Amino acid sequence: MCGIVGVYSDDDSLTSRIAYYALFSLQHRGQESAGISVSGEEVRVYKGMGLVNEVFDDKILSRLRGTSAIGHVRYSTTGESKLENAQPLFVKSKSGTISVAHNGNLVNYKDLRKNLESDGRVFLTESDTEVIAHLLSSFLLNNDVEEALALLTERLCGSFSLALLLNKKLVGYRDPLGFKPLCVGRIENGYVIASESCAIDSVGGELIRDVKPGEAVIIEGGELRFERIGEAEQKAICVFEYIYFARPDSIIDGRSVYSVRFDIGRTLARESPVDVDIISPVPDSGTTSSIGYAFESGIPYIEALIKNRYVGRTFIMPGQKSRELSVQLKMNALKENVRNRRVLLIDDSIVRGTTSRRIVDLVRKAGAKEVHFRVGSPPIISPCYFGIDMSTREELIASSKTVEDIRKTINADSLSYLSLKGLIESVKIEEGDLCLACLTSDYPVEVPGEICLRCSARA
Repeated sequence: MCGIVGVYSDDDSLTSRIAYYALFSLQHRGQESAGISVSGEEVRVYKGMGLVNEVFDDKILSRLRGTSAIGHVRYSTTGESKLENAQPLFVKSKSGTISVAHNGNLVNYKDLRKNLESDGRVFLTESDTEVIAHLLSSFLLNNDVEEALALLTERLCGSFSLALLLNKKLVGYRDPLGFKPLCVGRIENGYVIASESCAIDSVGGELIRDVKPGEAVIIEGGELRFERIGEAEQKAICVFEYIYFARPDSIIDGRSVYSVRFDIGRTLARESPVDVDIISPVPDSGTTSSIGYAFESGIPYIEALIKNRYVGRTFIMPGQKSRELSVQLKMNALKENVRNRRVLLIDDSIVRGTTSRRIVDLVRKAGAKEVHFRVGSPPIISPCYFGIDMSTREELIASSKTVEDIRKTINADSLSYLSLKGLIESVKIEEGDLCLACLTSDYPVEVPGEICLRCSARA
């Protein structure tokens, strides 16, 4: 996950505030820390633990003046959730000043770090982003930005969308496989680079287009240009951006996230019909697919659960105990809507199963006659190494249990998942251009101990 932004504005008093509001609209991508780095007469960085509105206030933003800024909200996958690992990271070297905000995860991070430490580099964090900062500081010594990014791309394996302040240049870069989203938009007197288009909308901007895989957007002196840096035979766009991560009002690689989730619900209704009285989402991630299911099936859409809007996303909270506690605070059943009714609950996915069990039990306790469960994705059977905190098979319930076993575990009367074919048809992106590794165990890049059919084909 993680959310990144880059802002250029002719008005140096507005830049950090635009970055703040853009980050605020990406809060769903990371809730552990937030930070902004601004380039003006000098580079200033401010970051802290917590939500965007907890880290920044008007006094802090007024001190962050400059025409270019980058920002970050963090969801940790490499490195603990603590201030030292908050981003953007800032380094000062012979090549100048560099600030880095990174969305993604490097598979070869440990090897790269070991090599850099052998060369005498000192690391202050546990984050793989610091590897990127060190490498860039070396490559920029004798190369322009484009050449430095090309050299960086040759060294990195994994997912990386970047927002960079490289001396006076503002740069956005997306890895050649396009794992993580990145787009650019136009605002009055400037530009915004962001993980999702909703961040551009939130500051009154107009989406120009997605940054293509392997492409950099470079803004210098108010002028914007796109540069092709790297090429790949196929893409590896994370399918979970469409299933869960992204806000439904975002557009990613030309596809409306809302439309994809609506189509997922319609496909799910055709693949897995059930005789029930009402359809209800597990809010909020199951809402759009539930509307699609109701549209296709003709069964009424009626909420069985109400969400406490002041509890963050359960899945991206660090630690299982905090996830389980937050479920109790997060959901409450509407007894009058479910009493003596057959209820169908729809969620985007089942990862560990603990949340689903608690939700099913909550609806049963509220008086439901039957509780059925439908899932808007295929079973998650394999770990993700590219930026999702599900790093071992042991924590994935579908890696060791059949659908029937999972049904019993979550205490549902019936359980069905969306098929892989149905998912691909709903996303409307070629199967070969999607990263489906968590659903298929086939990884798009070489990961030690895992299968990579693409690697075999290239060899």
